[in-house]
Amino acid sequence: MFAGSARLVGVNAQGTAVGPRWNAARRWAGYVAASSMGAYLAVKVVWVVAGLLGERPDGFGGTGWVLLNAVTVAMAAAGVALGLALARPWGSGLPAVPVIFVAWTGAGLLVPMIPPMAVRGVLGGGDEEAGATPSWEALPLTVGFAGMGLGLAVALPIYLWERWPRAFRGRVGDLRLPAPPAMAAVSGAVALGALWCHWAVGGALGLVRDLDVDGRLLAANSGLWALLGAGSIAMLARASRAPRWIPVATAFVASGSLFAWSAWKLPMVILRPGGFTTAEHLWVAVAEHTLGIATGLTLLAVVLRALRHPSGRPGEGVGASLAR
Repeated sequence: MFAGSARLVGVNAQGTAVGPRWNAARRWAGYVAASSMGAYLAVKVVWVVAGLLGERPDGFGGTGWVLLNAVTVAMAAAGVALGLALARPWGSGLPAVPVIFVAWTGAGLLVPMIPPMAVRGVLGGGDEEAGATPSWEALPLTVGFAGMGLGLAVALPIYLWERWPRAFRGRVGDLRLPAPPAMAAVSGAVALGALWCHWAVGGALGLVRDLDVDGRLLAANSGLWALLGAGSIAMLARASRAPRWIPVATAFVASGSLFAWSAWKLPMVILRPGGFTTAEHLWVAVAEHTLGIATGLTLLAVVLRALRHPSGRPGEGVGASLAR
């Protein structure tokens, strides 16, 4: 499935043309993603340079501000590269594992944020990071997130389908999930989803302060995606003839969301840059995000293992070429 030598020429592995309109949509969406994240990258580079020159927000040390933004510069540069890889023919020749990992984390960070960004736009809210910045900086930050998220939502599924069509074709009942890891993934996702939904409706379990409206919106969104991840595994475990691509795509995004956001928040909780504090008790936040990382990785591993041997015979699955 993930053989790096696969070629992306608008024709899938069985030689069936995907279609010029889908190819055009992938290219344009990839360019939108790359250019949008490029705007975000430019602002972050300015912030790093300004930090090196001594200009930084109150509450941040010089080293902490520069380091935090240097990390986001690297992430944004990876996002630009991913957008171009989705748009350009050379993207099909890249090694599979790094492409999938960057796509998985990028989609997990940004695609689930499209609904909250839409709600914020209607309600007049804004990104926390952008809200304290001048408008000339806030605009490219917002455009960067929104454009990259929308671009990935369009370009990434087409790219994955073109390069590894057997991962999405077929029926749910053709797959055989490893039982213990699947149960662990479902249990972790349900636990996190229930906790976040509890906070979204005003619950205070594990919190040291009440969440504002924006915090509840984000908690509700995170809880929804965690439960969607659990539901996708439950659907794949059923003896059903439903289309495979629906739970596989859902599991891909949901697992990426659990992993990527927790991997970003856990260091923030521990290091507390700029006096950062969470609404949760410290031990709750550490346990929550550690579980999120483990659950996201387990959920993805369950799907990949099922795709590797869909009929139970080694070597026949769409994931068999991952090791090659």
